[in-house]
Amino acid sequence: MHVPGETPAQAPHARAHPGPGLPVARSAGVCTVAECSRADSGLTSQPGQRRAGPVCTRGCPRTYPQPRLAYPHPRSPGLAMDPECSQLLPALCAALADPRQPVADDTCLEKLLDWFKTVTEAGSSLLLLEGSPCLVELLCQVPRAPGLSPGVLAFSLRLAGLLAAQEDCFQYLQQGQLLPGLFGEAGPLGGAAWTAPTVRSGWIQGLRAMAQHPSALRFLDDFGALDTVFSLQGDSSLFVASAAGQLLAHVLALCMGGPAGAQPGLQARDWPACAQRIVGHIEEALCSAAAPRVTQALHVLSTTFGRCHGPWGQVLWERLSPPVARLLEKDPVLAAHALVDLLLSVARSPALSSDSGLWETLAQTLGHLSPTQAGPLALGVLKLQDCPQALRTQAFDVLLQPLACVLKAAAEAPGPPGLPAAPAEDSAVVDVLLSSRSACVGLLCQTLAHLELLLPTPQRPSPWPQAALLGAAVTVLQFCRGSAVPASGVGSRLCVTLAGCVRVQRAALDFLGALSQDTGPRELLPRVFAVLLDYLASPDSSPTVLRKAFQATLRWLLSSPQPPGSCDLDPHTQRFLGELLPVLQKRLCSPCWEVRDSGLEFLAQVTRSWAGQAGFRDALLASEVPELAEQLLQDPESYVRASAVTAVGLLSGRGLHAARGSPERPGGPQSLLLDLLHVLSTDSEGFPRRAAMQVFTEWLRDGHAEVAADPERFVARVLQAASQDLDWEVRAQGLELARVFLAQMLGQPGPDCPYAVAPPAAPAPGRLAQALRALCRVRLFEFAFRALFDCDRAVAQKSCDLLLFLRDRAAPCDGPQGMGGGPDAASAEATLQRWRAGEQGQPLGPLEPEAAVAVLRALDLEGLRGALAESSDHVERSPQSLLQDMLATVGVLGDHEADCY
Repeated sequence: MHVPGETPAQAPHARAHPGPGLPVARSAGVCTVAECSRADSGLTSQPGQRRAGPVCTRGCPRTYPQPRLAYPHPRSPGLAMDPECSQLLPALCAALADPRQPVADDTCLEKLLDWFKTVTEAGSSLLLLEGSPCLVELLCQVPRAPGLSPGVLAFSLRLAGLLAAQEDCFQYLQQGQLLPGLFGEAGPLGGAAWTAPTVRSGWIQGLRAMAQHPSALRFLDDFGALDTVFSLQGDSSLFVASAAGQLLAHVLALCMGGPAGAQPGLQARDWPACAQRIVGHIEEALCSAAAPRVTQALHVLSTTFGRCHGPWGQVLWERLSPPVARLLEKDPVLAAHALVDLLLSVARSPALSSDSGLWETLAQTLGHLSPTQAGPLALGVLKLQDCPQALRTQAFDVLLQPLACVLKAAAEAPGPPGLPAAPAEDSAVVDVLLSSRSACVGLLCQTLAHLELLLPTPQRPSPWPQAALLGAAVTVLQFCRGSAVPASGVGSRLCVTLAGCVRVQRAALDFLGALSQDTGPRELLPRVFAVLLDYLASPDSSPTVLRKAFQATLRWLLSSPQPPGSCDLDPHTQRFLGELLPVLQKRLCSPCWEVRDSGLEFLAQVTRSWAGQAGFRDALLASEVPELAEQLLQDPESYVRASAVTAVGLLSGRGLHAARGSPERPGGPQSLLLDLLHVLSTDSEGFPRRAAMQVFTEWLRDGHAEVAADPERFVARVLQAASQDLDWEVRAQGLELARVFLAQMLGQPGPDCPYAVAPPAAPAPGRLAQALRALCRVRLFEFAFRALFDCDRAVAQKSCDLLLFLRDRAAPCDGPQGMGGGPDAASAEATLQRWRAGEQGQPLGPLEPEAAVAVLRALDLEGLRGALAESSDHVERSPQSLLQDMLATVGVLGDHEADCY
């Protein structure tokens, strides 16, 4: 065959090498730029054509020279590659192709691939290869380089697929048979490198990136790649096997998209060749007796139907639904979990929502699967939008059946109506519950979790059996505690199986807490409170179970009904609260720090919500809980101290703190403020100090009595302690406190953000001058200026926003004596310059309002905010920096051959 651009005499020689204009691997008898100085130095502007002119004296087609592209390329104005990168790329490609160079780790190669993806998305891959022919040289040499690392080989395969994703570039690479050399039998498939999972994964990912157009799909079929992908579905590496399935699903979904305006058909000629091969493979796998093969096929179909919602998806389901349905004829059902995923994926497809056969298959599957396998399918069916009512009823019965069995096993049977009434003794559910402890625990936890997920959804069945579910949750918890009275042999077995099972206790407490959204019959409330109190008081409750019990108790307390026309608590709730507080006192004295922490968190949360309830206030003040909470400020565990700070701060802010008039506490009520200041200044852990700053900010915002007496003194002491803290979150919270104080000084209290896009109007000059003097007295300017140059960007950003707001508020007014600055301003600016340079030791000193405003106006706060908005590694993340780092690694390791660690 004559190749355009070559003389007939040269054509036979050209057929032995890649197509015109493409490089060849360096081997005997083949010239390269470095080996043959008389090689042709010119290429035509069109890929695949060679300009008439001299060639190598041996008659060989030449390889590409080093890039001569001057940026920007005249034909590629959108090519996103800097000239510096174009200059570095040839050396890096040469290093990558050299097995002797340990050029980079996988992270660098991944970043390099991300950069190439960005370049190809911004422009033409074909023009990229024209401008950087070293890439083609790399792709040609790497598969044939002995001893090359698997990472570099995988990178090359993925890069080739990325470039070939554009059809014109694919055709260009095909001219030189480069793609078969990479992805065909001549590539790594037949070599030792194929044993590395990284290479197999790179091979699949390269094909996945390439498969974006019809030419690539034909390539997969023509060169046998699909057969290799089929075999890789069973690869020993889970990552490789998953990638193979994803590739098949992608190709199938792409084929199923069909050409624009095409109508789907059932005849074989209507299916693309790739689709026919894949569908045939799936049909064969579905008829297999091997569960792994069935699972692989079902996973491919699930992914495909998740992406393909057009009419071709309906054709595909009509073709494959018979072998899928035949899976239900086997006992046990093979690959049940994968089958559930497939059926739900198909049912979510809008094109199949009217298929009555699909709903029949779903109903049959619910009846054939075991209770544990049917649970996820039942939940998925109930969440479908267009599900028939009969199927929804069947699915809900499947979900409720385990709890119905538990209820009937207790003496309270038959219990409230609403659960399935089928005999429990001869059901498959009872068989699972009694088969083993792990099966019983797994089924109950799954059922409780599924019902909890279903509870807040709009697809929740109606009527909702609230009373029956409350009774079932309480009964499960009683079985776990050993307090349930069995009514049958099943109940006796459950007492033994569930005794002390922490996993079921946690799941049941979560579900019981979720049920508080609909309280149900009020006569059940005492029973709910009784089981919660039993768990909170039991010495056998583990710390995790106690935490769940506290959380469920809080949800039920906050949702408990109030008597009509009253703001007080319900009698049941008030009685429960009187029994709960002594238990809480006991838990605050627990030797386990997790229990003390859970108790304090519960106290803080219930106080935040119920501080205005007279019944709660009276019961709490009559107990020892507030005093115990204050004692925990000295707890040896930092988490407990932090929770104690939060709880005590809330109690004090709501007037519920412990009395301080005892001889042991002669400091009076104000000593609580001193205690928290002591925590902020001296605690060795960051959590208590952060909690103290949050409490102080809330006190200032809410007008706490101890703060309102002298707010300036309070703010000054807190900012002084925060400015010396090494924890950036403490310093950031100090800026939040400064913001609240500033808003109050300017007469702008409330939730509005003071540095929003449209801030409130500027204050009157007199009020502004007064506010500035107050800010200087509390040394807020020094705190904010120091934070402006903080080593933590979040602190500096918060300070910059605060100072910008203050500068904008102060701009319209000249203020006292014209705000003209003076020597103080010059000294302050000099100090700030030293702070910017990293010399933070020198204090700013006292500032007058005039000097502070002058410094504010002198600072380029907008420029600083823009600089802070950039990521800290924006320079290091640039492609040029990446290429330089990879080349530097080559140089260092090449010279010293030493591990840098």
